[in-house]
Amino acid sequence: MKMIKKTILVIIIGVLVSSCVSSKVYNELEGKYASLKREHRTLEDDINDLKKEREADRVAMKELQESYDQTKAERDALQNTYDALSANYENLKDSYDALGKNSSAAIAANSKKNRELLSQLEEKERILATERSRLDQLEKDLAIRSKRVDELESLIAAKDAKMQALKTAISNALRNFEGKGLTVEERDGKVYISMENKLLFDSGSWAIGTQGTQAVKQLGTVLAENNDIAILIEGHTDDVPFTGNASLKGNWDLSTKRATAIVKLLVENSDIDAQNLTAAGRGEFSPIASNETVEGKAKNRRIEVILTPKLDEITKLLNDI
Repeated sequence: MKMIKKTILVIIIGVLVSSCVSSKVYNELEGKYASLKREHRTLEDDINDLKKEREADRVAMKELQESYDQTKAERDALQNTYDALSANYENLKDSYDALGKNSSAAIAANSKKNRELLSQLEEKERILATERSRLDQLEKDLAIRSKRVDELESLIAAKDAKMQALKTAISNALRNFEGKGLTVEERDGKVYISMENKLLFDSGSWAIGTQGTQAVKQLGTVLAENNDIAILIEGHTDDVPFTGNASLKGNWDLSTKRATAIVKLLVENSDIDAQNLTAAGRGEFSPIASNETVEGKAKNRRIEVILTPKLDEITKLLNDI
């Protein structure tokens, strides 16, 4: 905003210096000022959206950290129990040894007391055997849980590294479409590919154009090499009601048709597992920009391809801990 004000001030000073400005120049300046204001509003919308995404990222990270902390706390509790039982075992063993000495001395002095001591010794032996068994089992459980925690941490790190590598591969494969309404980013352990409709479809159509077909096929080449990834294709529209085709009932149908068209094109690549693909229509209900401007509407008319690592191994480990 400060930059806009400085620009306007320079223009006004130029006007004063030149003493006389034609109406054409004045109108051009007014147009530039209006354009700058629109860009400023768009930037503010983008900043607000980024803030919301950052907050969502923080919440997701907090939940994952809480789950991880809980697992470590359970492991530490087992360790404490194991340590306490170990101490108890040592105490019982010392008591057992002391009774053994006392019983040897008592045999010669008092047979009745000797029998009582022997009975106590047998009971102590039984308790010691039980505690030893419990300690052994706890030690095994603790080792197993520690190993699973280590496996979980390694598996999560490997998944993150794989998604980073996948993002890089997709960015490289779609480099020719940069600046044409296509973006690739990684967040929350997922990769998001956003393609504006100007790259893919004509207005009101769900037929993919030549340039869009090329982009989707290049994306499919990378996806075919990563069959352990879940692929969600979402269609999005702006808030202008769709009325161009009697066979469709509004923006929701149109967005679904477009998402399905992307899926159909991807499965033409026989190396892509169709079970990994899901098509969804979101209509106008998940905008990323304001629908009050032409630029915002253009950003909202898009296809989003969301790549998610399959978490079956992580889920199994969490259930086993």
